[in-house]
Amino acid sequence: MVTEADCIFCKIVRGEIPSKKVYEDKDTLAFLDINPANPGHTLVVPKKHSEDITKSDEEDIAKVMRVVKNITTNLKEKMNAIGVNVMQNNGKPAGQIVAHTHFHVIPRYPNDVVVISYQRVQLSDEQLEEIRKKLSEEKKRSFDFDF
Repeated sequence: MVTEADCIFCKIVRGEIPSKKVYEDKDTLAFLDINPANPGHTLVVPKKHSEDITKSDEEDIAKVMRVVKNITTNLKEKMNAIGVNVMQNNGKPAGQIVAHTHFHVIPRYPNDVVVISYQRVQLSDEQLEEIRKKLSEEKKRSFDFDF
């Protein structure tokens, strides 16, 4: 477990490590990735530390998503991106490197070499129904919206 004191993104939020900020308010910070997939690749983080989205405050995530939307719009309008990938990884097996909730906003350009891929699997109707039931049961306990 990474503490707030040791977290590199918390150090950026506190100004202990420099960054190329593109947006900041009292709850959210957006800054350029120092090892970008493409020019304009931006990281958007809640200022309050949480290791991943499952441990994040819902209001913080809502605020972050508003910033993600604005950054996406700016990348398309000001950086002439023809598309944008928004990515969020949770846990090392999912590719999360920094244990602080964050979103990658990656602009896409003609002929870029960014590859975001996964192998698709085939599931039977029975398997899909079993998964749907599990997720629907969870929804009733913890969510107050429908999928």
